Amino acid sequence: MRTAKKGKKAKKGKKICFLQGNEACAEGAIAAGANFFAGYPITPATEIAEVLSRRIPQQKGCFIQMEDELACMGAVVGASLAGARAMTATSGPGFTLLQENIGYAMISEIPCVIVAVQRGGPSTGLPTLSSQSDVMQSRWGTHGDHPSIVYCPNSVSESFHLTVRCFNMAEKYRTPVTLLTDAIMGHMRERVEIPEPGDIELYRRVQPRPGQGDYRPYDAAGAPVKGVPPMANIGDGYRHYISGCVHDETGSPKMSSHAVARRLAGRLRDKISRNRDDIVMSESLHAEDADTLLIAYGSVARPAYEAVLRARRAGKHVGFFRPISLWPSPDKEILAAAEKVKTVVVVEMNCGQYAGEVCRIFGEAGRAVRVVKLNEIGSEFIHPDRIHSVIQEVC
Repeated sequence: MRTAKKGKKAKKGKKICFLQGNEACAEGAIAAGANFFAGYPITPATEIAEVLSRRIPQQKGCFIQMEDELACMGAVVGASLAGARAMTATSGPGFTLLQENIGYAMISEIPCVIVAVQRGGPSTGLPTLSSQSDVMQSRWGTHGDHPSIVYCPNSVSESFHLTVRCFNMAEKYRTPVTLLTDAIMGHMRERVEIPEPGDIELYRRVQPRPGQGDYRPYDAAGAPVKGVPPMANIGDGYRHYISGCVHDETGSPKMSSHAVARRLAGRLRDKISRNRDDIVMSESLHAEDADTLLIAYGSVARPAYEAVLRARRAGKHVGFFRPISLWPSPDKEILAAAEKVKTVVVVEMNCGQYAGEVCRIFGEAGRAVRVVKLNEIGSEFIHPDRIHSVIQEVC
């Protein structure tokens, strides 16, 4: 981390740094109170582990390099159960190996943070080049019907702040949360203002009452956050039964009870859907007069917005929408931004993964909108000229 010595002064109480995106994720984790990291080196995410191997011990936390990503996620789950604010960081192939224990954390409601720095795939693919091909894996990577919270930054500064938010959402809703960045975002450097620790709002998991003899680890009745049970730390004197099976409020497996299965699956879904306004984030610009709307996320949102500005200078009525939370989808916000549009252009570095979600949103709303896909699957960054030419074709 290099601290800027000249140039624009930081606001009082803030520190200006010139950081790489991966470094900003690591510093965001420290600002969020992370005190456990288990990881395994993988391009293009390794810098996160490198920084935290130094920074977490400085905070009297624990850094462990594991033998593989499957073990990483197991260690993260165990640390979180013991009360740690725990995370890991990886890229495509490692993200795949994390999925089994992500599913365990989903059904056992174990808060943790995963940073996935996307690269070209599948398999080993293009380790040093960028992609956005893990969008659907971040939603449905582990098997079963489950909710997901996924944020996607488009700047180094946002990488810092969204990492903090990931920890807060994980702790608040007792669930794994993913920060889905990419190789471009992870390796570029920008100015970041880091607030003083006391200026960063941190959410701490709700715990049972001291000495609560009737504590049930999955009983959400009367919980401060609707649908989210209080969570005791292992070792604090409360009885735990933690299982990857369908379970009742005590944690005991109830695999033959359809009613228990429906109740558990419904609560896991509802604790996210009912609180979606607290979770969802998006950005809408120039949509008021738009008859064409560009949708882009992550690093690709930057050239997409430049293309929108060029089109508007040429007299085109083009708007811009950026989902910051990919999951849950900002469906209401997309529909509001596209209230008057006839054409939507979805720009992404994959074969059209989020475009399919956009089609679903408009289809379920009964909106007849033309959805145009602008894709790149060779890991070549999409230039504003290419996006602008598509705008000219569709407007």
